Amino acid sequence: MVNTIKRTIQSRLEDKFFKGKVIILYGPRQVGKTTLVKEIQKKNLSNSIYFNCDEPDIREKLESKTSTFLKELIGDKKIIIIDEAQRVKNIGITLKLIIDNFKDVQVIATGSSSFDLANKTTESLTGRKYEFYLYPFSIEELNPEKNKIEIDRTIENRMIYGLYPEVIIKSAEAEENIKLIAKSYLYKDILQYQNIKNPNILEKLLQSLALQVGNEVSYNELSNFLDIDKKTVANYIEILKKAFVIFELKPFSRNLRNELRKLRKIYFFDNGVRTALINNFNSLDRRNDAGQFWENFIISERVKINSNHGNDYNMYFWRTHDKKEIDYLEEKNGKLYGYKIKLGSGRLSGVKLFLDTYPDSELKVIKKDNYNELIF
Repeated sequence: MVNTIKRTIQSRLEDKFFKGKVIILYGPRQVGKTTLVKEIQKKNLSNSIYFNCDEPDIREKLESKTSTFLKELIGDKKIIIIDEAQRVKNIGITLKLIIDNFKDVQVIATGSSSFDLANKTTESLTGRKYEFYLYPFSIEELNPEKNKIEIDRTIENRMIYGLYPEVIIKSAEAEENIKLIAKSYLYKDILQYQNIKNPNILEKLLQSLALQVGNEVSYNELSNFLDIDKKTVANYIEILKKAFVIFELKPFSRNLRNELRKLRKIYFFDNGVRTALINNFNSLDRRNDAGQFWENFIISERVKINSNHGNDYNMYFWRTHDKKEIDYLEEKNGKLYGYKIKLGSGRLSGVKLFLDTYPDSELKVIKKDNYNELIF
């Protein structure tokens, strides 16, 4: 089934072929990077070569080699795929040698975290790379025909168990698989590459962030709760962002004196990971966090859609100190587009004040009957 699900970024990635730059594909483990690059290889089977850098002998072949050796290794292949490239010592130099010496070759390198591969390629590949990000499936990728009736039938399940390929493919084992991803695969790179000595603190931090979705996150409060210093909290959160576990929205502030300016909100790229971290697989009608659950799902889908289509919008939330709020904002060409995300009925606090304060903006209320307007 996974091979039949077209990843949106594939065509954008292929459009960058043979332009003299390395293509780097980032994304967490188990998200489908290998499947995607092998789909590309399948279209260019006689003209491509694939290196799996999880294999020690493959790593050795690519570490600190001369351009002469690399030419012998590559042969006459035109598409070079280097999977899990961050595991290769001095990979930045190797990639630079290839693109500088073999002008008719396209290199695609994948990495399971941006903190490691990016660090190894920043200096060597300045001005020489295109970067793409692969996340768990989007609802759009699973339903390219955009049939809302069909989407409605599965959306609650998608919200609870998430959209990692393994979860979608093996739906009967969804709970087991998302727990494995949340408790094992996502930690693997973080613990291995960042030398974090206390995984229990990391897990407590993630659980705390999961429970605070939709609320402003205070590093001071997290520091007190976890009994670690504020700098360590900030460092751990930055690592989790670079490992594609979480992302943050910063507050938008321009006109009102009582607009928030410092705190941020943190969301999970995959709702299923959040579900597994707090071990709550209840249906929506049995959850006391249903509103947070819905908000994380809608905003994470929007972030994936924008990334998949190359929409580089500024993203924020808006809230005043007296709790008037717009959950999600996009700034496009200087204009604000606001979205109030509601699961049920209730007061739409902040809508009038926001529109009065930013009269040239647009605002929509996103509910279960029109969520497709934001995630397609």
